[in-house]
Amino acid sequence: MRYIRSFAFLLAAFVLPGSIMAQDVLKYVDPNIGTAHSRWFFYTPAAVPGGMAKLAPSTNGHYGNATGWQAVGYDTRQNSIEGFVHFHEWQVGGVSFMPTTGPLKVKPGALDTAGSGYRSNFNRKNEVAQPGYYKVLLDDYNITAELTATKRVGFHRYTFPQNDESHIILDIGNVQGESGAVTDAEIHMVDDTHFEGFVITYPKYLKIYDPEGKVAMFFYGEISKKPGSVGAFTAKGINQNTTSAKGKGAGLFLNYKTSKNEAIELKVGLSYTSVNNAKENLAAEAKGLSFNLAKLAAQTTWRQQLGKLYVEGKNEADKKKFYTGLFHALLGRGTASDVNGAYPTHGGHIGQMDYAQGKPKRNFINTDAIWGAFWNLTQLWSLSYPESYSDFVHTQLQLYQDRGWFGDGIANSEYESGVGTNFVGLAIAAAYQAGIRDYDINLAYEAVKNNELGWKNRDVGAGKMDTKAFLEHGYSPFIDENKTDSTGAYFSASHTLEYSFSAFAAAQMAKKLGKLDDYKKFISYSNGWKHLYNPTNKLIQPKRADGSFIDKFNPLEPWRGFQEGNAVQYTFYVPQNPAALINALGKDYFNKNLNNIFEKSEKDAFGGGKTIDAFAGITAIYNHGNQPNLHTSWLFNFSGNPWLTQKWTRRICDEFYGTEPIHGYGYGQDEDQGQLGSWYVMSALGLFDVKGFTDAKPIVELGSPMFSKASVKLGNGKKLVIVAKNNSKQNYYVQSATFNGKMLNNCWLYRDDLMQGGTLTFVMGNKPNKAWGTKVPPPSVQ
Repeated sequence: MRYIRSFAFLLAAFVLPGSIMAQDVLKYVDPNIGTAHSRWFFYTPAAVPGGMAKLAPSTNGHYGNATGWQAVGYDTRQNSIEGFVHFHEWQVGGVSFMPTTGPLKVKPGALDTAGSGYRSNFNRKNEVAQPGYYKVLLDDYNITAELTATKRVGFHRYTFPQNDESHIILDIGNVQGESGAVTDAEIHMVDDTHFEGFVITYPKYLKIYDPEGKVAMFFYGEISKKPGSVGAFTAKGINQNTTSAKGKGAGLFLNYKTSKNEAIELKVGLSYTSVNNAKENLAAEAKGLSFNLAKLAAQTTWRQQLGKLYVEGKNEADKKKFYTGLFHALLGRGTASDVNGAYPTHGGHIGQMDYAQGKPKRNFINTDAIWGAFWNLTQLWSLSYPESYSDFVHTQLQLYQDRGWFGDGIANSEYESGVGTNFVGLAIAAAYQAGIRDYDINLAYEAVKNNELGWKNRDVGAGKMDTKAFLEHGYSPFIDENKTDSTGAYFSASHTLEYSFSAFAAAQMAKKLGKLDDYKKFISYSNGWKHLYNPTNKLIQPKRADGSFIDKFNPLEPWRGFQEGNAVQYTFYVPQNPAALINALGKDYFNKNLNNIFEKSEKDAFGGGKTIDAFAGITAIYNHGNQPNLHTSWLFNFSGNPWLTQKWTRRICDEFYGTEPIHGYGYGQDEDQGQLGSWYVMSALGLFDVKGFTDAKPIVELGSPMFSKASVKLGNGKKLVIVAKNNSKQNYYVQSATFNGKMLNNCWLYRDDLMQGGTLTFVMGNKPNKAWGTKVPPPSVQ
């Protein structure tokens, strides 16, 4: 009866007041957008927001990833599927299933060699991808495969043709996506309809940043039909009539005789801690739950979560961009803890999250670096999804207690630093300023302070290995070798800018907590960027330990002093004090130069043009395809030209972002677990803060809202309505604005005021009102 009541509850979600409006949001999510050169997590439609189970088809996952992070998994330019994989997380991938018919094959085969393995061709006309659901016809076998999920359980439904040689391949012991080398694997049948096992991997970034760690994935599965026979395989070959396999390449094949349109279903409980917990996750989330009910539950959850931001307007493409961006933002960081609160710790050990009222207080998560995402993802979280932000904070504080340092990127508590720096302290300081404080504040401040000032015995995976040099010089000195150590860094200039910004965030938190001596120390370090400002060329230029600027300096050269960017891009990286940067450059020069940069970069779609590569725009003068530039278009609000922020943020939304598999986030650019999608969502609402809410009294800058109306369910339960009168593709300039009927003369307001809810109304026009929003610039230093 419990499941009948659950079904009734799910149906009720479709008719509850306010949810009818939100039903339609799913049709605007297109998971296929940007699937050329997309990252491992990116195309995982069969999942729920923040789920552990992220099921998806793979076209090339078994090839692995030579760089450790580049595009792999599903590529729209490839037309065969090699399996359906359960785990898709930063540096985590594994457990692939594939239904087949005909002669048995146990290797996926080559992309460009038909019949070389069990992979199958497919036609995208026969593919359905929606939030929480995936369906495709496998042409080589005439099998329809469907996928859905709960938070920790993956569901499969395979509808077979009549065939005496039908198989389900459980491919466990091979590389998948970002997983790196498989060091061990095991799978065995528990009884006629249940199987269990694990796979342990050694990702490339783990080898670099946490070499004694490992990433383990466990599973416990249930099959709706007993197979006629079972066999096993490993890298060494096939073993018929065997129900277990161990080692590299391990897997099982389940053999059936199927009738026409016979459906076989599988439920797979997942865990990062143990087989027993995978079994418990399966029982807790999926006992008695059919595929159809699981799909309904998943899509109801997506409707509820996506529907917290409800936009209205005539432009359907903009809605597609908006909700697909929001989908990726909510999909991004995935749960790593079990229903009982167990979570993975370093070296394969198990920890336990705190309990309250019979369940864990928070989820422990896996996460790519927060590098750049503090400009958009954390703002989105704090606007309407504070529980996601809280999970991030709790995870990092737990990691700090377990290991002594924050982790830039983490996979199962192992340090998997993506960029060798660390913005976790800034993100936690911003959470505190945004009112997310359901944790030990003293512990949080201690950890934030240590992240900025601690250097003794610092773990490599914690990043910021040049902290000592930064504290001694006030900047990170340039060194010629491609490394980072206590004397400086090859990426010294970008590190200096980043550490200056995060020191500012720590300063504001210290000030709010009454720690004024710490505040003075941090605020001094927040000016580190000034050491590298060269007044002769008006650029940030790397400097050696002796105080001399580097020679043979090319402002457009990436990497030499600047990580994933160049001097022209990074010179604007002073979000903690835009007024000081504008002062240094001169307001007229600042406005003219920055506007000229956008005018020129528009010709290359604000990135690397149509080149399909994550680093295509790295030598450009502006690159929206990567994190260091994402605040730049909002800086005009500080320089007395808010109309240029309105113009360029709207143009970027229109031209960088697309609605096609190839033109999605630029042309195959780098969407790190939802941060580029988050930028679109926030900018389309006309809301942003270049400081990522790190001010002691955070503000929200106002831009050019893209929709005639947006209804936002705020995280505090209140409602914000954003109205843009006379809005259109041509009418993107703000003529005037009011908040709850009161005229707004400035292009910003305090976040606390906005979070009280009400109606924010813009009147739009096709020509700039250069007088609006300029009365008082946004506060630069607090």
